[in-house]
Amino acid sequence: MKILVCISKTPDTTAKIAFTDNNTKFNEAGVQFIINPYDEWYALVRALELKETLGATVHLVTAGGPDTEPIIRKALALGGDEAYRINTDSQDSFYIATQIAEHARKQGYDLIFTGKETIDYNGAAIGGMVAELLDLPYVSIAAKFELNGTEATINREIEGGEEIVKVTLPVVVSCQKGMAEQRIPGMRGIMAARTKPLAVVEPVAADALTSVAGFELPPAKAGVKLISPDNVDELVKLLHDEAKVI
Repeated sequence: MKILVCISKTPDTTAKIAFTDNNTKFNEAGVQFIINPYDEWYALVRALELKETLGATVHLVTAGGPDTEPIIRKALALGGDEAYRINTDSQDSFYIATQIAEHARKQGYDLIFTGKETIDYNGAAIGGMVAELLDLPYVSIAAKFELNGTEATINREIEGGEEIVKVTLPVVVSCQKGMAEQRIPGMRGIMAARTKPLAVVEPVAADALTSVAGFELPPAKAGVKLISPDNVDELVKLLHDEAKVI
């Protein structure tokens, strides 16, 4: 069995957010980058569990420049067997999905895992697009994945409950919390990752369907006003006139 895990580079959740070039680009100065948590903790770790129980081979793919290689090496340190970096800096979801689909088509994977979304742009678009481009079934927001031969049983959250889906491989699945638990790479894995294959693949011709017009930060939070518990009239006035809740 061959499994492909799509990973992406995202800013650490504690990073200070700022923009450059007239608010059209994210300012990466001084920012620490990590593997997108949904890709790492749930998609990758579940793939590694399948590797351990079924003897699967786990490949990694990401789209980006040389600056993405540290996060690829971490994913290899966790247990991935080999990795592919598609050499593009495009942020367009369709363009990236096209590159991943083209790579997957050549390799012939039985299972493709993505995170349910990235924590920077929150697009949640890649998995569905890859599935469509490959003409494969797609199951999103999966919280549990079990495999019996070539039939997968997938539990996914829906409004007010849970849905259980059965599907025959190959399939594309986006993963969320519940799929697996975070792992930390050991020293042995870190050392082994240095020599694992990491191939650079040039992108195929494809159209980018979107571009960034600009980013805006949310408005700064107003200061806190402390009201004496005895001053009920002032509290009611502020709630009515400023908070607009009564």
